[in-house]
Amino acid sequence: MTDAPKVPTFDSKDVEENKLIAALGYVGILCLIPLLAKKESKFSQEHGKQGLVLLIVWVIGSFVFWFPIIGWLLALGVLIINIIAFVKALMGEFWEIPVVGQYRNKFNI
Repeated sequence: MTDAPKVPTFDSKDVEENKLIAALGYVGILCLIPLLAKKESKFSQEHGKQGLVLLIVWVIGSFVFWFPIIGWLLALGVLIINIIAFVKALMGEFWEIPVVGQYRNKFNI
C-alpha cells in the first residue's frame, strides 16, 4: 500500500498574489525567479522547486531526447507535463508532477 502524495495547502491571498511568478517556475532557468525572489511565498516556492526538478529532467533528458522515436516521445511527454504544470500554476492550483514531483522536497532553498 502506498501513501497518496501530500498536496500542500496554500493561503488564498498567497496564491492570488503569486500565481504568475509561480508559473515562471516552469519556464526553464526562470525557475530561479520564484525560488529567489519570493522566499516568503509557499505557493511560489513549491512551484519553483518543482520547476527546478523539471529543468533537471530536461538537462539529463537532453542526452536521450535526440534518439529517434523513443527520445522524441519522451521529450514530448516532458513538454506536455511542463505545459500542464504551467497552466495549473496560472490557474492558482498545485499539481504534483507524477514520478518526479516528489523530489521537490529534497531542495531546501
